[in-house]
Amino acid sequence: MTTTYDIYDPDLYVDGPFHEIFTELRRTDPVHFQEMPDEPGYWAVLRHEDLMHVARNPELFSAEVGGVVLEDQPPEQLAASRNMLLMMDPPRHTAYRKPMAEPFKAKVIAGLEGRIRAMCREILAEAGEQGDVEFVHDVAGMLPSQVVGELVGIPREDWARIRTWAEQSTSSQDPDLAGDGYRTSNGMAEMAVYAMQFAAQRRTEEPREDLTSLILAGNFGDGPMDDLQFGSFFVQLVTAGNDTTKTMLSSGLDALFQHPEQLAAVRNDPSLLPGAVEEILRWANPLHYFRRTAQADTEIRGVPIAAGDKVAMYYTSANRDEAVFADSQAFDIRRSPNPHLSFGIAQHFCLGVHLARLEGRVFFEELFTTFPVVEPTGPTRRVRSNLNNGLKTMPVRLGR
Repeated sequence: MTTTYDIYDPDLYVDGPFHEIFTELRRTDPVHFQEMPDEPGYWAVLRHEDLMHVARNPELFSAEVGGVVLEDQPPEQLAASRNMLLMMDPPRHTAYRKPMAEPFKAKVIAGLEGRIRAMCREILAEAGEQGDVEFVHDVAGMLPSQVVGELVGIPREDWARIRTWAEQSTSSQDPDLAGDGYRTSNGMAEMAVYAMQFAAQRRTEEPREDLTSLILAGNFGDGPMDDLQFGSFFVQLVTAGNDTTKTMLSSGLDALFQHPEQLAAVRNDPSLLPGAVEEILRWANPLHYFRRTAQADTEIRGVPIAAGDKVAMYYTSANRDEAVFADSQAFDIRRSPNPHLSFGIAQHFCLGVHLARLEGRVFFEELFTTFPVVEPTGPTRRVRSNLNNGLKTMPVRLGR
């Protein structure tokens, strides 16, 4: 008897056994064809080795042709989205990424530690006054919005709505989070309009020491960005910096709650935190997948893939591939090596990798130093999304 799975269904990722399903499919059907309602389906690539093959061959598997989400976008929306770095193929991707490399180098990011630590202390002091908090939005979500706001030079009074738009754009399948833009991702559109106006204003001012001045003055292969290009670039930069880091921090604490002996270990020995952050990223990766589009007839693991087919790289599955990770379903803060794919690989390896790791380490150091008591007070709720692998709510008590 053949079991039929629907790994496209957003409801599966709320409370369904998606890890069990991926485990079974890695064994029986690792290049799995999934139907979609109202448009062509896609090939789900579920093994670590195969995902790396897709990621390392952009000339064969394009991010630019069809975008990075499973749903086919209207032509005008797709054209605008191609100004996002994650939706560019070489050589355009290389030209746009190169000017951004310097400010995201490890040495430069390390210089931000003091400022990030001060932000954490301020956020946690305010949260401590409440005691009982909704951790996802009221604590974890605060840090990345402040870090990104300062890096990009966004006015402080705009940070809250930028964060809301970022969440709407990645959680459009969840009516509780998408607001009036349910199923339309209006957060992304509103943020792009804001960014174009922001760029136009900044062009009239003296340059500052922030990413916006760097971008506006940069040469991206054929000169500087216009306001429309900046708008799309801004959306990706801000959304990635906000939403994925919020997920890392909140899902990370939830993982530690589920493994109290490991929570105790990082409390007693903060030197374990860098490894804990990597295991959090593997075990609770912020995004389930990214899409590519086949540029020519090919095959993956012997399965024929036709030119034009959608191909989805499932990080949630590859990060638990038994062929790569011993005891792959177990959460282990001492896991080494840990070649997870949550930051991507090859040309699209995450530009903000050093920043994310720094935010994770410093946040947890400050959280556990500040509060002797950090404990759940109720069940978590997950985001309804086949893209965003995150929590929607997590009630927590912070006690001194």
